[in-house]
Amino acid sequence: MASAVLMDPQTIVKDALKRVTSISTLPEVTSKIISTVENPNSTAAQLHRIVSHDPALATRILKVVNSAFYGLPGQVGSIERAIVLLGLNAVKNIAVAASIGQLFRGAKLCDGYTAKDLWTHCIAVAIAAKDLAKQTGQPIADEAFLAGMIHDIGLLISLQLFPEQLREVCEKTKAGGVFAELEREIIGVDHQMLGMGLAEQWKFPKPCQLVAGHHHAPSGAQADSRLLVSIVYVADTISCKAGMGFTLTAQSQTLTPELLAELKIDPAWVASTTEKLPLLIQAANSLMA
Repeated sequence: MASAVLMDPQTIVKDALKRVTSISTLPEVTSKIISTVENPNSTAAQLHRIVSHDPALATRILKVVNSAFYGLPGQVGSIERAIVLLGLNAVKNIAVAASIGQLFRGAKLCDGYTAKDLWTHCIAVAIAAKDLAKQTGQPIADEAFLAGMIHDIGLLISLQLFPEQLREVCEKTKAGGVFAELEREIIGVDHQMLGMGLAEQWKFPKPCQLVAGHHHAPSGAQADSRLLVSIVYVADTISCKAGMGFTLTAQSQTLTPELLAELKIDPAWVASTTEKLPLLIQAANSLMA
């Protein structure tokens, strides 16, 4: 049994980010895509030039664009056309999915769960978050998708640096414990803090960093980003209850009417997304591959 870690949590995060190797940096093309799309002065032509220099990524994007998930009329044969039809942010999200999806391979988190199960969960949360965000009437659907997709990236650090402790956390969660509380007790830091640090290092948008850092406790996020964090909290809970991939992190979460009122999430949105989620997941197989 691992003993509780007594180091300062921020020190553990900084040390972990220095030590982690295979996920310390995003592929250069993905970083360029993120910085380009985050620049309000960027154009579709600039994004097209970046993607066209990576044929494998371009092929992957076109495969996803032509999948049932987007349901576009007719086949899209060029990245330029895809950008026009979907917009810069949607193409950015597909590129990020293609890049970071490669990191969720091979390793076993604990008995019954692999890193691929974690990726399945992240995509499920992204899809649910996007659907919930659409129902708010605010233009944050693409941002919600990205935030949902990266919300659990801190677990990649734990898997690489603290595999034995992570397995212990999983087994104790199966016995009825709360995942994040057990992480803090056994590892000394939870996947939210690790994820927020990695999202910052990867230069993801600030709201997405806050989602990575507070998706199990939305009230801790800054007020101007709390809606996005709350959406991912709800999407995470829905996806776990539906058994989508790695479900231990949110198995203790419940969506009571009082909590939804506090989070400013309409229960009708939750019911609608919960009902549609299996079909939305089925249509998104190309993203999960």
